[in-house]
Amino acid sequence: MGRQEPKMRISERALTVWKLYGWISAAVTLLIGAGLTTLTLIFDWSVWFIIGSAIALILEIVLFVFVLPTLKWKRWRYEVREEEIELQHGIFIVTRTLVPMVRVQHVETEQGPILRKYRLATVSISTAATLHQIPALDINEADALRDSISALARVAEDDV
Repeated sequence: MGRQEPKMRISERALTVWKLYGWISAAVTLLIGAGLTTLTLIFDWSVWFIIGSAIALILEIVLFVFVLPTLKWKRWRYEVREEEIELQHGIFIVTRTLVPMVRVQHVETEQGPILRKYRLATVSISTAATLHQIPALDINEADALRDSISALARVAEDDV
């Protein structure tokens, strides 16, 4: 019998942020489509350029604004234990990662302008091999988690 999935979820406000990222991406696609439409009209290209641009825009909005943010949020879980950090994420392929506390080198919180507006932050956990992130946590939760992981990593380091 396998291990139970991690208990903690990221903030539900992550949905709003990810949907906003989807709308920003769709706006870029719209600009590219408008450029293709203009070129199609100027150079008398095939109407399929316009149709293709419209289909791409609709698919992008449906996927990146309405479908994927919800699936991503439902799958994202984490749990911090004394000996390890467990992360679970993925939409179609669910990845579960265990990060031993003794491998943690440093922990930081990151916050761009959109995350700041929604009072969210990402916790980044560095090991010698890679960087692990827990996205879109409430800012107070992210700060507490950063401090907790840092303290547990020091204790784990002292035990070695």
